[in-house]
Amino acid sequence: MNVALRDAMTRAGMTRMGLASKVGVSGKTVDRWLSDTSRVPHRRAEIAEALEVSADMLWPQAVQAAFKTGPGREILDVYPSRNECPSSVWARLIDGATRQITFAGYTNYFLWQEQARIADRLRAKVEAGCQVRFILGEPESEVTRRREQVEDVPLTVGTRIRITLDQLAKLGPLPGLEARFSDAHIALSVFRFDDKMLVSQHIAKRLGHDSPTFLLRRLQTGGLFDQYAHHVDALWEGGRPVPDVGGGS
Repeated sequence: MNVALRDAMTRAGMTRMGLASKVGVSGKTVDRWLSDTSRVPHRRAEIAEALEVSADMLWPQAVQAAFKTGPGREILDVYPSRNECPSSVWARLIDGATRQITFAGYTNYFLWQEQARIADRLRAKVEAGCQVRFILGEPESEVTRRREQVEDVPLTVGTRIRITLDQLAKLGPLPGLEARFSDAHIALSVFRFDDKMLVSQHIAKRLGHDSPTFLLRRLQTGGLFDQYAHHVDALWEGGRPVPDVGGGS
């Protein structure tokens, strides 16, 4: 069973006949897509578009085996900007994580705008034993002030950080939910969900949502995933605990 395809159809409210009609094939063809994970359909682009997900999310093993070797096989997908990574991809990564989730974006403001009921979902994750960490920029720091001058937008960097802090405070003392301040990731956002990760590399004056974004999956020791994971761990170790957020781990 292609579980990724099945789950994407469920989230999109798409039946097998509905998907068949959408991409111009028979119901039996959709059945084959669901039952055979080794075959990558020629219509994968239309399928992904109909379900609003990445084709590589639906057939990652087959696509990686067919087109990538070496360290590059850890790259599951590339998006020209974070905005072009479907919200359904974020939802699947967040909801699928069971051990650890780390949001190492400078403000993480977009989560509260783009993910429905994200506070409730994070609370449920923590209560189920998943560690949830936030690494935020310091709203009053010199690094933040300089970035605000670069961006020159009404909703400032410091304001966006404070919105995240307010949302986290509303979750109340919650063992397993923690947040720390760091200014060392102003140009690199890393979001980890167990053994998968989204990485946004900021470019010049572009805002975070305009930054190229990579979807990674850990497949080897010392690969791209591990390098970014070590980066996040270093940020966390060197960070300053955020008062009034969480209850320790």
